[in-house]
Amino acid sequence: MSRIRIGVIGLGKIATDQHLPAIHSNLCFELAATVHRSSEPSALNFSTHEAMLRSVELDAVAITTPPAPRYAIARDCIEAGLHLLLEKPPTATLAEIEDLRERAAARGVSLFTTWHAQHNPAVAAAASLLADQPIRTMRITWHEDVHKWHPGQRWIWEAGGFGVFDPGINAFSIATLIFPGPLFVREAALHFPDSSHTPIAADIRFASPDCDGPLECSLDWRRAAGEEWTISIITEAGLAIDLLEGGARLVVDGVVRETGGDGEYPDIYRRFAQLIGEGRSHVDLLPIGMVADCFLIGSRHAADPV
Repeated sequence: MSRIRIGVIGLGKIATDQHLPAIHSNLCFELAATVHRSSEPSALNFSTHEAMLRSVELDAVAITTPPAPRYAIARDCIEAGLHLLLEKPPTATLAEIEDLRERAAARGVSLFTTWHAQHNPAVAAAASLLADQPIRTMRITWHEDVHKWHPGQRWIWEAGGFGVFDPGINAFSIATLIFPGPLFVREAALHFPDSSHTPIAADIRFASPDCDGPLECSLDWRRAAGEEWTISIITEAGLAIDLLEGGARLVVDGVVRETGGDGEYPDIYRRFAQLIGEGRSHVDLLPIGMVADCFLIGSRHAADPV
């Protein structure tokens, strides 16, 4: 079987640290080209996706740009007959990803919306433990320093940049996967710095027809020392599930559970190759829909300048 010739569009930190190593370690793929506007064009790198599509024979593309330009790039790649992997969040709006889903189906190519946190083995283990279990409480804490993870990146504060929901959507992707039943946004207090179109923090209360207890979430980009990415759930039967380090570690009733696995991005590319081989797509809109609901019903509050 021939290898899947893949191009990567957008060479920021996540692509360099995660996508490229995962591609190089997967025998199903061959890295054929990259697109990075700030680099000089070369045999491998191009300054625009249009130049890459004209110059290189590809089977698939991974798009790791900021969300705002993704739709136009993805549309061009689908029309070129390429299988498509989208970094999270897949697009800036729900309507855009729905249109891409229809275009991919019509063109007969695979479309994969990736939520990397879902690919931690600990997340799958937690989902299995919580299946069909009535939930008493859930608490999500997603705190980090924006200056560490997005130094000098102004796009995150522009409309369509998602703000604190750029990392917070990872928490939503885990919660919507492991929570045994529907999960709705009931309240959201969004904290906006001056001259920012996106929030730096959010306090959210969820609701579910299957749970009467508190379901709460705190997202905050103002944590100066260290990070905390945790989801803590207690079932009606008293089972305590803690997902730590963004879903990388699982603790059950205070005891660490070893879950193994190859890591998030190797599993993402394993799954992408599988979808291409089977001629299928996987489009999960629940996390981005939850972000949209926070903006739809959220209240606006002032925050200190960034």
